[in-house]
Amino acid sequence: MVIASKPMAKATSPRAGSSADAAVPLLVDRFGPKLYALALRLCGNPSDAEDMVQEIFLQAYRKWHTFQGKADAGTWLYAIAARACRSRTRRKGGTDRRMPAVSQLMPWNDRGVIDLAGPADAPEARLIEQESVTAVHGAIVDLPRPFRVPLILKDMLEMPIEEVAKALNLRPPTVKTRVHRARLMLRKALLARKGVPKRPAPDPMYDKQVCLDLLHAKLDAMDRGGAFPIEQKIVCDRCRAVFAELDLAQDACARLAKGEFPSELRGRILSKFGARG
Repeated sequence: MVIASKPMAKATSPRAGSSADAAVPLLVDRFGPKLYALALRLCGNPSDAEDMVQEIFLQAYRKWHTFQGKADAGTWLYAIAARACRSRTRRKGGTDRRMPAVSQLMPWNDRGVIDLAGPADAPEARLIEQESVTAVHGAIVDLPRPFRVPLILKDMLEMPIEEVAKALNLRPPTVKTRVHRARLMLRKALLARKGVPKRPAPDPMYDKQVCLDLLHAKLDAMDRGGAFPIEQKIVCDRCRAVFAELDLAQDACARLAKGEFPSELRGRILSKFGARG
């Protein structure tokens, strides 16, 4: 049975200039759970995920002298994690399954939408939350790696698009395209989930180009982590339902990033550096 380590809500980030021996335990306690959640979705199994997390912290230990404190220690650590993701993808080799065509991911022909009309504390809402996490986890694991890694870094580690692009040696527009397509695939996975209540899809008010422009605006707003910039009264009921499904998928990503961190793994990592806790 996996035993979660004790909550580390009060863990602080190490300061630049501190020793690696002092810094790594703080990094492990504050960022270990999120990195383990990332690794699970990237690797697909606990054994490989544990190896990856240990590799990330080993690199952090070796490179700690390069941390100058100009950015948050978490940002610095997540950049190492992103490069580890890229390196792991290269080592894996092979050809990934192709991403579905963009036309297959668009909501134009959907006959139903997820029924989110009930109160947030209703049993139906809790069911939708549980089912969405399960569906999104499966969809993330099923994503081709060129799309999975940017999505995980952006929507689980909440790295800015520019930092994801730098870490993966990609152009920011390429990262945006891959993240946006991955989000649309997660939405499709939610919609296909049998346990999620649905209702008939409302008829669109506008032609496809207007809806497409609104969809791009929504995805861009999700990139920024800000509010949708267009007044809700302008958005038709169908687009509003689609946007709510995208939000539901992104919220599920955030919940997946808060998974448990095995105490055995924490102990192994700290023992490599002679740390205790």
